[in-house]
Amino acid sequence: MPADALFQPFSFKGLHLPNRIVMAPMTRSMSPGGVPTPEVAGYYARRAGAEVGLIVSEGVGVERAVSVNSPNIPRFHGEAELAGWKAVIDGVHAAGGRMAPQLWHVGAIPGRGDDAADPDAHDSPSGLRAPGAPHGSPMSDADVADTIRAFATAAADAKRLGFDAVELHGAHGYLIDQFFWEGTNQRDDAFGGPTIAERSKFAAGIIAAVRAAVGPDYPLIIRISQWKQQDFAVRVATTPQEMETWLTTLVDAGADIIHCSQRRFWEPEFPEDSGGSDLNFAGWAKKLTGVPTIAVGSVGLTGEFIASYGGEASKPASLDELLRRLDRGDFDLVGVGRALLQDPQWAVKVHQGRTDELMDFDRSAMMSLS
Repeated sequence: MPADALFQPFSFKGLHLPNRIVMAPMTRSMSPGGVPTPEVAGYYARRAGAEVGLIVSEGVGVERAVSVNSPNIPRFHGEAELAGWKAVIDGVHAAGGRMAPQLWHVGAIPGRGDDAADPDAHDSPSGLRAPGAPHGSPMSDADVADTIRAFATAAADAKRLGFDAVELHGAHGYLIDQFFWEGTNQRDDAFGGPTIAERSKFAAGIIAAVRAAVGPDYPLIIRISQWKQQDFAVRVATTPQEMETWLTTLVDAGADIIHCSQRRFWEPEFPEDSGGSDLNFAGWAKKLTGVPTIAVGSVGLTGEFIASYGGEASKPASLDELLRRLDRGDFDLVGVGRALLQDPQWAVKVHQGRTDELMDFDRSAMMSLS
């Protein structure tokens, strides 16, 4: 199937993209001391110069004590760190690309070995890293307020440095998602409760603060997921009605684009409640909110990414189903992760029909900044 739908321009607010391809955020842990290096800048610039419409950076830590759980994950605060990110965005722009940093807080997800911090230093809604798994103490009102401030400050710095948009990491069982998830949010204050609308108030507070910091016309993306690294099968929204409440809360607070993370983009989100609809997560998000959405999850490869951490290789896969859904308007943008990690020229090859040159994904690609 011709890939024309992937290479149509996209514009929303101040974001003007030459095509629909988004490089998905992928943690690299290759920024010693949290400072991105010239090698990191080159890694992004190579993709920017090879027809990637929008790059979303690896997750970057906001200004809280344990917003990241490894010293080699980049931070987005501090003089040296922001100077490093200025070099990154300047390189991306010189290559003709556009980029958003993904602002991140890991919450109660501990580091490993020497990277493990005092559990009480970790922010979390209720002192849980997973349901029934204590880790640290619940965030105080002051902790919540300062975390919201930290996201807003980082977003303002992103705009000041020249980034084209900003993304909030609200997925995969990290801090914002720990507030969404009933199993890890047991609070009885304004940021907790039995409904998803109540548990979304923390995220809405961050979005509103970011919106105030960057102004009305700066694109604000939020990445969300149903699945968590702590539990692949868990769901925040079990019906379209719950999903509408969840996502409308975020859009009303100021989110512009919803980045919908699935493990496999082709899987229907609500097969049991939707009259047989094959809409995926991004398709339902767009239908329920009307805002642009990004679909992501094993695009262009046969195997899904969780298995790749265990060493499973993946081969290039047909894009026909993706293109069919994109062409009928289910979603607006397409997140590509491991295929672009393996091969900076992936988008060029797809655009030129050079599918015989697409590369297998091998886990070794995760260990370099090629």
